[in-house]
Amino acid sequence: MQIPENQVLPWHEAELRHALEHRLRVPHAILLHGREGIGKLRFARALAQSLLCESPRDELACGICSACGWFGSGNHPDFRLVEPAALTEADDEGEGAAKSSARILIEQIRDLTDFINVSSHRGGAKVALIHPAEALNVNAANALLKNLEEPPPGTHFVLVAHRVQFLLPTIRSRCRHLAPGVPAPEMAAKWLREQGVRDPELALAHTGGAPLLAHSLDGHDYWQRREVLLEQIAVRRFDPLAAADQLYDQPLREILASLQKWTFDLVLHKCLGRVRYNPDRSQALATLAAHADALKVLRFHRELLKLQRVIDHPLNPRLLLEQLLLDYAAAVGAAGHAA
Repeated sequence: MQIPENQVLPWHEAELRHALEHRLRVPHAILLHGREGIGKLRFARALAQSLLCESPRDELACGICSACGWFGSGNHPDFRLVEPAALTEADDEGEGAAKSSARILIEQIRDLTDFINVSSHRGGAKVALIHPAEALNVNAANALLKNLEEPPPGTHFVLVAHRVQFLLPTIRSRCRHLAPGVPAPEMAAKWLREQGVRDPELALAHTGGAPLLAHSLDGHDYWQRREVLLEQIAVRRFDPLAAADQLYDQPLREILASLQKWTFDLVLHKCLGRVRYNPDRSQALATLAAHADALKVLRFHRELLKLQRVIDHPLNPRLLLEQLLLDYAAAVGAAGHAA
């Protein structure tokens, strides 16, 4: 089921009302930050729509006035969404987005400067939403900083960041920080079930409790690909090169992410006797953990984290996949040295 992108999620509604309680005193710059997949962008869009709404009800947007109609259709003249070109084109064109910039460029912020310095079309607020804010390149970040210092009256900047530590300290210091909460597992599972997600508890566990990420996996081939991967790596007798033949068609970033979660669970089970991401494979993890060297697995896990920066542009994807699986086999004592 498609979720309306302007709809605040149930676990954030009270926080949104609180943020809008004193509408005339809403700060000119708000930084929404927290883990990915909990609904921060929808919170930001609902906040922007409520600030622009001409007939708000109980602090929130009415959804029926002209301003709400324009906002819902993406045509409100006093609203701007600033995102990397790759993200925008990924929504519109799918595969073609990989060729576009994954950064927010200075030209986009210069366009934003022109927008905020023109009078409001409706005589009310103007809102600029920047997502994800950590995608600002250095020049764009410095240009935005100048706008944040002395914005025109009635102008609001809403920044959404998944990794707030990557933002300039000077930008962070000029914003009021809001960290929308993570829903309780029971509430998140109930919501996912209402959206038609199969096995919401597993989906939540596998995404670290992020409901929107869990929702995004449903209806795709992700779970089938995961089964193929785990059939290869969840056993002690493991042939890395044969596994690479089976997995070559899978997205390399997806394999990397699954290996990160799997090795995290291995170390967690080895040390504490429990798992986080793969509860449906707890028995296989217990068997592997009993024979694995926790220090070797942890070192391999850390190498996987470092690979995140280059995984989208490997010189030789097949060679990298084989090396990943060879290193994993060595870390868990599998392959040729399996018992």
